[in-house]
Amino acid sequence: MTSHEPARFAAEVIRTPRLDLTPLSVDDADVMAVVLADPALHAYIGGTPESPEELGVRYRRLAAGSPDPGISWLNWIVRLRDEGCATGFVQATVDGRSLTAELAWVIGTPWQGRGIAREAAVGLVGRLGDLGIRAVVAHIHPEHRASAAVAEAAGLSATEVLEDGEVRWVGKVERRMR
Repeated sequence: MTSHEPARFAAEVIRTPRLDLTPLSVDDADVMAVVLADPALHAYIGGTPESPEELGVRYRRLAAGSPDPGISWLNWIVRLRDEGCATGFVQATVDGRSLTAELAWVIGTPWQGRGIAREAAVGLVGRLGDLGIRAVVAHIHPEHRASAAVAEAAGLSATEVLEDGEVRWVGKVERRMR
């Protein structure tokens, strides 16, 4: 890679005390359709629950990667290790030129309120720091207090900027010592 070529990144397993974040696969569509099936889950994120077939189409597109060589799409299924089940997903869209990642997290309704999103987001930001990512951004509905708490735990701070009705949150990422 020359100094003018943007960095490319790939999702790898991330382990936290209770969770395994595993790279998204098209094979995850069936189970994730169940995890994401509650219409109430979409109150802040928009849309409606997708069928396994619809998720499969989306997951194939995500797995193929961004058509922009400077952008890496990193997607993980959040799995609760002791229960052996998928609980949601986290994602990072990484700009290899600016070394900035746009984050998102969604945890299925039955698993909310257990700190899973917080643990997954903190683990994700830590891994991104290991990869040399310098900054993270998230967009959160102004009334979604739980997601704002997750962002704060992951080191992001709310800004005054509204984009498509959501508050822009930003944070600097520190490289962890190994």
